[in-house]
Amino acid sequence: MPRSIDRRVPRARKLRQNPTDAERKLWQRLRALTGSSHIRRQATIGPYFADFACHTTRIVIEIDGGQHADSAADLARTAYLNAQGYRVLRFWNNDVLDNIDGVLETIIDALRASPPTPDPSPPQERGEANSGAAGR
Repeated sequence: MPRSIDRRVPRARKLRQNPTDAERKLWQRLRALTGSSHIRRQATIGPYFADFACHTTRIVIEIDGGQHADSAADLARTAYLNAQGYRVLRFWNNDVLDNIDGVLETIIDALRASPPTPDPSPPQERGEANSGAAGR
């Protein structure tokens, strides 16, 4: 059966091609990070597009302009992301533009503090995989 087409992908691509100045500046620094934290831009999570997300550590990074102040939509979005197990870090555009090192330090600390998501398969007990061979 062919894989279904995610209709959100074209919008995510368009958002990636037209970042804000703050998103562009932060992405240049985030992509230089090394380690196990693979960060994606304009990642789709449910019905939402996260500015940046690390699925391994379940962290979402949002860069907001003034239009987001006291936004009920942002509160609902954060509640949804939290319910999905994501921790949401929000920064104002001017924080990223004027204090990129401080923003990056906060993000790095959060990535280090977040345990990676567990392997969906529980570890097997010794001999569990070959239980049929034990009686031979």
